[in-house]
Amino acid sequence: MPEKPPHVSGFVSILGRPNAGKSTLLNALTGAKLAIVSSRPQTTRAAVQGVVTTPDYQIVFMDTPGIHRSSSLFNKRMMDQVRAALDGRDLLVYVADAALPFGAQDAQALDMLKKSGTPAILALNKIDRIKDKGKLLPLIEQYKAAMEFAEYIPISALTGEGLDELRRAIVSRLPEGPEYFPPGQITDQPERFLAAEFVREKILEETRQEVPYAVAVVVDRWEETPRLVKIAATIYVEREGQKAIVIGSGGAVLKRAGTLARQDIERLLGRKVFLQLFVKVRPDWRQNPEFLNEIDWRSMAGER
Repeated sequence: MPEKPPHVSGFVSILGRPNAGKSTLLNALTGAKLAIVSSRPQTTRAAVQGVVTTPDYQIVFMDTPGIHRSSSLFNKRMMDQVRAALDGRDLLVYVADAALPFGAQDAQALDMLKKSGTPAILALNKIDRIKDKGKLLPLIEQYKAAMEFAEYIPISALTGEGLDELRRAIVSRLPEGPEYFPPGQITDQPERFLAAEFVREKILEETRQEVPYAVAVVVDRWEETPRLVKIAATIYVEREGQKAIVIGSGGAVLKRAGTLARQDIERLLGRKVFLQLFVKVRPDWRQNPEFLNEIDWRSMAGER
């Protein structure tokens, strides 16, 4: 009887420029909605962890904010999380939008990866948008010229194309190791943080103006019974005009966003949810270190 191969495990960071599809990939690889998704750049603000466990391996994925130039204190903190995700990893997956040409910002992003010295796989994402797949070859050559990757794998995180190959490539490069998390655990994010993120996602979807970067969500109250979870959350914006946009005419935008967020939270918790949303103006919150600590999920450790 052939000897069973050793159990492998490791930590894998998912990196890339804004809007490359990193969060969609994390959700697809874990089979769960752990990271919110939007067409707006820099939707992901915090590193989000997702765990995939099988009898043969455990992969601890880390989704990260998009690599970008930082200006505000808030953006600098996001880039600090990206840099932290480069340290102590077994493998990196760099997600690139295959529908976009290789440019100077891609080269700058790859410079960060090269300095880490960690092996990396290039995942050329969004190939479902490309009719002529022959166009991928010269694009791969441009990435190869900028950085030598362990593998170059075209994928679509949206349709699932290429994900089996990507998963096999990741597992083949993981070291022998134990399970770092119990088999049933798929993330280390508190439910409180995930609920706040679902609310923010729906606000991004329902508003079509320059509100996204100025929106933050804080869960103020969380009360549980066996059948119902009561949640009160505040949506913070920076100006009165943004508050009006988030609320909408007759409260329509806020009501719609609340309904959609509640449905996502109910799927997450497996229980009925009563969700109350409030909107408040907090000028320049992106430059306020105390407030940034308040919305950091790590400050919610031990909370639901």
